Amino acid sequence: VQLVETGGGLVQPGGTLTLSCVASGFTFKSYVMGWVRQAPGKALERVSRIDWSGTNIDYASSVKGRFTISRDNAKNTLYLQMNSLKTEDTAVYYCATGAYYITLRSGDRGQGTQVTVSS
Repeated sequence: VQLVETGGGLVQPGGTLTLSCVASGFTFKSYVMGWVRQAPGKALERVSRIDWSGTNIDYASSVKGRFTISRDNAKNTLYLQMNSLKTEDTAVYYCATGAYYITLRSGDRGQGTQVTVSS
């Protein structure tokens, strides 16, 4: 299993970023996928998850209405569009399989991409 995130960076408050995660080594289209994040000095936090069809989606209350998760099964790619970013969204964002999203311990996740929201 390989999960490679891209798209992180430095953005001003109120700005927008879109993260991408390209998956390989497993049947991506059959898996629940998600995003988790870890801010400096804080525990891992679940951000959003999406089922294989894109029909069932969950968001953390802290990002609901600002973030949108989506997937393209033909491209083996997971996305996270982040709008109206806040300084408290600063974190390393990880793409993860459904198992990791639930347990935050076992399963698979990528190496992470840094998102910094600062003026």
